[in-house]
Amino acid sequence: MSDDAVGKPSVGAAGELVELSATRQRAMLAAREVSARELLAAHVARIEERNPTHNAIVAYNPEVAQPKAAAIDEAVAAGEEVGPLAGLVTGYKDLMETKEFPTTFGIGSMAGHQPDSDALVVQRIEAAGALAVGKTNTPQLGAGSNTFNPVYGRTLNAYDISRTAGGSSGGAAVALATGMVAVADGSDFGGSVRNPAAWGNVVGFRPSAGVVPVGGGGNAWNPMPVYGPMARNMDDLLLLMSVMAQPHASDPLGRGLDVPAALPHANRPLRVAWSASLGGLPVDHEVTGVLEGFRTRVENLGWDISEDEPDFSSADEVFHTVRAFNYLSRADAFAPFVDELKDTIKGEIALGNSLSVNEVAKAYGQLKVLWDRANAFFADYDLLIAPVTQVMPFSADIEFPTEINGQAMSVYTEWMYSCCRITALGVPALSLPAGFGPSGLPVGAQLIGRPHGDIDLLAAARALEQAV
Repeated sequence: MSDDAVGKPSVGAAGELVELSATRQRAMLAAREVSARELLAAHVARIEERNPTHNAIVAYNPEVAQPKAAAIDEAVAAGEEVGPLAGLVTGYKDLMETKEFPTTFGIGSMAGHQPDSDALVVQRIEAAGALAVGKTNTPQLGAGSNTFNPVYGRTLNAYDISRTAGGSSGGAAVALATGMVAVADGSDFGGSVRNPAAWGNVVGFRPSAGVVPVGGGGNAWNPMPVYGPMARNMDDLLLLMSVMAQPHASDPLGRGLDVPAALPHANRPLRVAWSASLGGLPVDHEVTGVLEGFRTRVENLGWDISEDEPDFSSADEVFHTVRAFNYLSRADAFAPFVDELKDTIKGEIALGNSLSVNEVAKAYGQLKVLWDRANAFFADYDLLIAPVTQVMPFSADIEFPTEINGQAMSVYTEWMYSCCRITALGVPALSLPAGFGPSGLPVGAQLIGRPHGDIDLLAAARALEQAV
């Protein structure tokens, strides 16, 4: 720790600090090799350098974190215990209510809206000692996988500012990839953690429903929307997950998940199913090429790989019906600003209004059918590996792709079915960096686990990360 703990580190030192893993930063804090104020100053310097270009951090106010950093330093100096995330800089997704930063959900009329309390996930991360400096940008209401909204504008890819960052946790992915934050929360309905993680060359985890309590309005019995951690590597992700993953009585789907300090090691080669298209979906040739190289590296581990996939029939219909019903269940909350919503959200609400009771009942019944299929499939496999995204990061100037390999998309989410179909199965999934294509842009491999197999999936992902 420097003699002047409140002073800014040099530009070079600041750059070195923010490039370190979150777990390394936390260890340095515990060893008094760096102070929380130095970590905060280093990340502030990086944000002020990179954020004007990428627009990942919004509602930016580092002064909120300064007294918290000072309190952590005082506690460390006194030999007191500090939280597992103490000193780690973060930003909360702008779908999470925060009392110290505005929460807009990307809606123009909510600019400057200041909630009275923090969301449960925010409370947990704050209590663990993280230092939030603002929010991370998201599309309006988290809808769609291109991060832009009328309040804060567009977030641009960490590797090519002409391309989208993905979404809806696009701001979080870019902030991680550029070293503006050490860890970040995300949320995922149809790929909102996995998609931007793939395009930011970071790790994003969609846990099983109920592992991280989901609060707020809407249908609390819907298993599709989940919260999950994002990080630059698996150890950092596990650190954040251990804080987020605790049950809470407010979540009717809540279930415990103890994240062990040491993940279990497989005592045999894993049985891996490999799917290049998840039921015949079109996949951009550049994505396929990178994943084939990733497959070779997996094979070199000695894991048993077979080309196979679950039966995805009815998954698309179920996803669309449950998603539209979810929007309908929140229609009263949307009413004051419905005219401000983008057309795709209005379309979801309209679809929800058009659904019959029988259609909703059938969709929820099919969720159980898909769950049973997943259980049967994973009786033979430990892991399914597939594309996260069907396309490379597309131009930031378009809202969503309308074709892949010359095949037209019929709805605005069809290019994301590689994630949506896994959501419908109800199983945990993770985006792990797989490599870079000829364009110089990153590609993610989607690692998919058995029902309730979160810990085994995390263990497999960590083993793959270390090996490849």
